[in-house]
Amino acid sequence: MPPLAAQQYETTKMIHLKTDEEIEILRENNILVSRALAEVGRNIRPGVTTRELDKIAEDFIRANGAEPVFLGYEGYPASACISVNEQVVHGIPSDRVIEEGDIVSVDLGTLLKGFVGDSAYTFAVGQVSEEAKRLLAVTKEALYKGTAQAKAGNRVGDISAAVQEYVESFGYGVVRELEGHGLGREMHEAPGVPNFGARGRGPLLKEGMVICIEPMITMGSRAVVFERDGWTVRTRDRKPAAHFEFAVAIRRNGPDVLTDFNIIEQALNN
Repeated sequence: MPPLAAQQYETTKMIHLKTDEEIEILRENNILVSRALAEVGRNIRPGVTTRELDKIAEDFIRANGAEPVFLGYEGYPASACISVNEQVVHGIPSDRVIEEGDIVSVDLGTLLKGFVGDSAYTFAVGQVSEEAKRLLAVTKEALYKGTAQAKAGNRVGDISAAVQEYVESFGYGVVRELEGHGLGREMHEAPGVPNFGARGRGPLLKEGMVICIEPMITMGSRAVVFERDGWTVRTRDRKPAAHFEFAVAIRRNGPDVLTDFNIIEQALNN
C-alpha cells in the first residue's frame, strides 16, 4: 500500500536496518501476502463484487494466523485495497460488480510476528483489450527493472529512474503523488521510493534495508484525482492504470525479493 502522499517521508526520518532473522519474518509475511493474492485471484471473475473479494482476502489472512494490517489503518475500512480500471490505488471494496474485460489491482497487507507484509498484483478479468494487456506487461516489467537496481551501494534514484525510463518509453504516465516505501514493524517506513527520479540521487541503499517497490502506471495522462471517500485515487482522464508491488530486502550481492509472484501466477494457470 503506497502512502497517501509522497511528501510523507522526510530525508531526516530514520531508516531501520533489519537483521537476517527479521528479514525472514518479513519474508514469511510477504509469502503469506502472495498466497492471499493468489486466493483472491482464483476468485476474480465476472459477477463477483469487490466486497466479496475483500472477505476472501481477510478470511484467508486470518486463517493463516495473521492480521489484515490495512483494516483500520488511518481509518481505512477494509482488509484489501481493490482498484478497478481507472482506479490507481486504495479502491475501497464495495458492491461494485467485476465485469469481463476489467483490470483489477489488489493490494494486501499482513501483520504477523510483529512485522508487516505488503504486496500488490493487477489481474486481467477474462478477455481484456490488447492495450490493457500491454499496460499490465509494461508495469510488471518496470517493477522487475526497478528491483534489479535494489542492491547495496546504489541509491533510491537508481530504482526510480529505471522504472520511469522504461515506462515512459511506451508513452505511459508515472504517478507522482504516490510512492513505494520502507517496510518493517510499520507498513510505511523510510525511505520513500518514488517511481520517477534521477540515477545516483536519493538515500543510499544499505544491506538490511527492506523496501516496497510499486510502480503505479497510467495508460494516458499521469494526472490523478483523490476521490471524496478520502482514499480512492483514480486517473483524471479515466483511462486504466496498473499497479504491481514487491517487498525487497537489500543485500550486498543484489535484491532479495520477499514477494513471490510465482505463487499467484501458478494459481491463475491451474
